[in-house]
Amino acid sequence: MAELFSSAGYATGMFGKWHIGDTPGRFPTDQGFDEWYGVANTTDESEYSSQFQFDPKTGTSPMIMEAKKGEVPRDIKPYDVPARREIDAELSQRTVDFMRLNVEAKQPFFAFVPFTQPHLPTLPHPGFDGKTGNGHYADVLAEIDFRAGQILDAIDDLGVRNNTLVIWMSDNGPEYFYPWHGTAGPWRGNYFTAWEGSLRAPFLIRWPGKVPAASVSNEIIHVVDLLPTLANVAGYEVPGDRIIDGVDQLDFFLGKQGKSNREGFIVYNNDDVYGYKWRNWKMHLVQLDNMNSEPLTLNVPRVYNLITDPKEEYKLAAEATWVLPVLFEKIVAFQKTLAQETPISLGTADPYTPPE
Repeated sequence: MAELFSSAGYATGMFGKWHIGDTPGRFPTDQGFDEWYGVANTTDESEYSSQFQFDPKTGTSPMIMEAKKGEVPRDIKPYDVPARREIDAELSQRTVDFMRLNVEAKQPFFAFVPFTQPHLPTLPHPGFDGKTGNGHYADVLAEIDFRAGQILDAIDDLGVRNNTLVIWMSDNGPEYFYPWHGTAGPWRGNYFTAWEGSLRAPFLIRWPGKVPAASVSNEIIHVVDLLPTLANVAGYEVPGDRIIDGVDQLDFFLGKQGKSNREGFIVYNNDDVYGYKWRNWKMHLVQLDNMNSEPLTLNVPRVYNLITDPKEEYKLAAEATWVLPVLFEKIVAFQKTLAQETPISLGTADPYTPPE
C-alpha cells in the first residue's frame, strides 16, 4: 500500500513495529515508505537485555531504528524495557510532526502507525503506570486510547479533519502469555489460533461527511480489503498482474449499502488451512487451543455457530451438516489460488524471485 500511495503522489510515513523483514530490501523504507522510525522485529525482544544470564557478547541487543527512503536504517538507541515503555509516546509525536510538515507543504499523506502495545511485555509508559487501578494491561489500553487521541487532536488542530480518513484497527486478538495476557471479552482464544478471540478485532473508521457517524456493524471486514478500498480514495491503481485477496468495501463504509462485500475468509496458519469463517459459522479443520499448544488435525471438521455459541464450546454435528459442502467449496477455491501463485515458504532466503 505504501508503494501505491507513493505512486499517487502521497508522502508516506511509518512509525512503529514492522516485523515483516529486517534485511536490506525488506525494511519499510524499501517498501514504499518515505520515512520510518520504530522497531524492525517483535516487541518482546525488548526484554532480551534484562533476561536471565543474558550475554551481550553473544546475545542480540535489539535497537530502535530510523531511516528515510533509499537509506540503510541506522540504530538510534537500544530497545530495552525502559525504551519499550516510552516508544509509543515517541511514535505519536513523530506521527504528529509528519502530518504537520505535510499539511504545511500542502502534500497529501499516508501515515501508518502500528503501536507496539499491547504486545508483550505490556508495560505502560511511566505516566500511565497504575492509572486505571486494574493492572498493567488495562493501563496499556488506556495509553493506546490516549496516543490515538493525540493523533486525532492533531488532525483537528491542523484543520484537515474533514478530508482525512482515519482507520483504527488491530490485526489480531489479545496477548496470550501470562502475566502480559489480555482478554477477548465474550470470545474464546488469543492470537495465533482459529478461535474467534484471535480473528475478531475492532475496526473503526472516520471520514466526516462521508462515513455515517456513530454507525455500528457486525459485518465482516478483512485487513486485506484496505488495499483495493483505499484505491478509490487515494486514486492509485490496484495491480492487475497478481491475485488481490481484498475486496472493495468503500460503498459499505459510505453507507451506500448495508452489507459488506465479504461474507467470510480463510483461516490460514503456518502454511496450513486451519478453517473457514463464513457469516456466523466457523469450521475448524485444525484445533490449536493456544499458540503454545500442539496443532491437532481433526478427523471430522468441527462446526460452530457464533450466534448460539459465541465461545465455540458445543460443536454441531447432524444439525449443521449442510454447512460443510458450502465451506469446503470456499476452501478449495482458496487452495486453487495457492497453486496458481505459490506461497513463499517460511525460511526462504533473500533475494527471492517469484516464479513466472
